[in-house]
Amino acid sequence: MTQRWPDELWVVRHGESAGNVARDQAYADGLAVIDVAQRDVDVPLSALGERQADALGGWFAGLPEAARPTSVLTSPYRRAMQTAHRIARAGGLVPNAPTTIDERLREREFGVLDGLTKVGIEERFPELAALRARIGKFYFRPPGGESWCDVILRLRSVVDTISIHHSRRGARLLVVAHQVIVLCMRYLIEELTEQEILAVDRAAEVANCGVTHYVLERDGAPGPRLHLATYNFTAPLEEGGAPVTSRPDEPAGAK
Repeated sequence: MTQRWPDELWVVRHGESAGNVARDQAYADGLAVIDVAQRDVDVPLSALGERQADALGGWFAGLPEAARPTSVLTSPYRRAMQTAHRIARAGGLVPNAPTTIDERLREREFGVLDGLTKVGIEERFPELAALRARIGKFYFRPPGGESWCDVILRLRSVVDTISIHHSRRGARLLVVAHQVIVLCMRYLIEELTEQEILAVDRAAEVANCGVTHYVLERDGAPGPRLHLATYNFTAPLEEGGAPVTSRPDEPAGAK
């Protein structure tokens, strides 16, 4: 049967960003607005996020060359591209592994809720807070923004791209993106339900530079399928001496 996936697939959340730090401070101070001057796409890694990306790159570099990623797909957001760059700079990829920037891997768009804390949303858009509570985060689409389903819709074409361009024997693909991308990729690859993926989300935040790793199993029925080997794996950070962080990206902070 035709191979639809690479031999191995890693889906990694970017390292801690300056936005993650500002978000934590806003919540700690009870503020309505997160103090970030840049567009979300331009928010860089924090100093700790750089350490996390370097630690993850060092972990990949410690693998045999025949086990390292052969190519990279990354979100165009600065924090994700910086993470991918630092992994490559640390020797975490095979030599001359190509990196492709793919806008479909961008962060979920929050529309009118962008930059607001839960307090800010409830103060400025109480009707949207109530609607989100009734509909649930999987289907709720803020004005000008995206629901999880919208993200999944664009990721379906990413899956097709992976199948077309990265499914040969010996291919090992690293995807560097965002918390919601990690979760929605799990939803697609493992054919989960809304309830199952939201249970995964409730159980624990996706760690910055946390590794979700799939390995292709060729002997199963009905054909070759990806098997989840590890989820939210943070040992590379701990081994590299970089603290583990898991600050969420959801502006409302509600589960």
